Amino acid sequence: MSQTTGGTQERSDRLHEGLSQFPREVFQFDPRICSGWLSDRYFVRTANTLRHAGRDPVVTMQVFAKRRGVLAGVYEAVRLLQTQLTPGSDYRALEIDTLLEGETINAGGEDDWEPVMHVTGPYAGFAHLETPLLGVLARRSLVASNTRTVVEAANGKPIIFMAPRHDDWRVQTPDGYAAQVGGAESVSSDAAGAWWGARGVGTMPHAMIAAFNGDTVAATLAFARYLKAEEPDVRVMSLVDYDNNAVETSLAVARAVRAELGDGVLTGVRVDTSERLIDQSLIGDPAVWGRAKLTGVNAHLVRKMRAALDAEGFQSVGIVVSGGFTPDKIRTFEKEGVPVVAYGVGSSLLGHSRGDNGLLTDFDFTADLVRVDGHAEGKVGRQFRENPRLVRVDWDRV
Repeated sequence: MSQTTGGTQERSDRLHEGLSQFPREVFQFDPRICSGWLSDRYFVRTANTLRHAGRDPVVTMQVFAKRRGVLAGVYEAVRLLQTQLTPGSDYRALEIDTLLEGETINAGGEDDWEPVMHVTGPYAGFAHLETPLLGVLARRSLVASNTRTVVEAANGKPIIFMAPRHDDWRVQTPDGYAAQVGGAESVSSDAAGAWWGARGVGTMPHAMIAAFNGDTVAATLAFARYLKAEEPDVRVMSLVDYDNNAVETSLAVARAVRAELGDGVLTGVRVDTSERLIDQSLIGDPAVWGRAKLTGVNAHLVRKMRAALDAEGFQSVGIVVSGGFTPDKIRTFEKEGVPVVAYGVGSSLLGHSRGDNGLLTDFDFTADLVRVDGHAEGKVGRQFRENPRLVRVDWDRV
């Protein structure tokens, strides 16, 4: 089990300060949740059966995961329990003890099964919420855990969450929030940053260059003029792999921006070379040709870009890399001191990977009833487990 971070009062303050930043309105819950429409039907029938039998036991539901990772979705889960009970139920009758948002769970190993939450109260009021509650924790913790792995590999350099295009638009906002819990510094869409007050960042897509007839310089200058006129607080960064000649394109863009708008306006270039291509600057280069893997964005290409930019006085132009960056590849770049200023990472953070590099493809949570009307009750192998790290939600503070 992970070590407790901070004293009891400090942890309680952190929980309630976080909840104060995420009121119920933030999550825009579907009003059909409280009717059980989004729940596994057997939970709805369980509640109906109890009502029909005239029973409403006070139970403790214990929630845990079977793997190590970063817990996310706590605030959303608490607000779900607060607002989506069966009509007529009082949320103040619930006692919720929970770990904190962003904490590592099961640090002792995947057999730890550390409880992340205990919910105690009249079961008929929240039986139907097991399905959406577990789903919230599962999705948020998957994205947060994968993001944390990438952030740690990056050794302090910013990670840009570029995953919105890789999944249903409905999950952009919670996914972006979970990435922030995991340590991402920015996101690529406004929706992904909505819960934590961030706007989407972005350089320019290949589509913008195509719309300027494949002329990266023309597209970058037009982009810079637009930003100067309408979004002056946004930094100018160009995408430089459209012609598969990142070194020459970087120089051409930097020269043109400096000539028209002055030094320091171009803050960076991003390279996103396909993993099936070798950049033209490396083809036939006697220093590396035939001696190294040269497809995609690689250390040799980035170093060549850096040297070319520095030689012409563009030291302030940073290099951002994206496209196929796994934790292992990022660690290698960092170990070798490859001169990049940030990494853009996308679909792998959502679990779209082979499950290697320490990235997860799933993160499931399980819930069990472990106490009924004050006595131990649960399926064999699932019993109530104390966890001194859990913090009680004080309804008067939220």
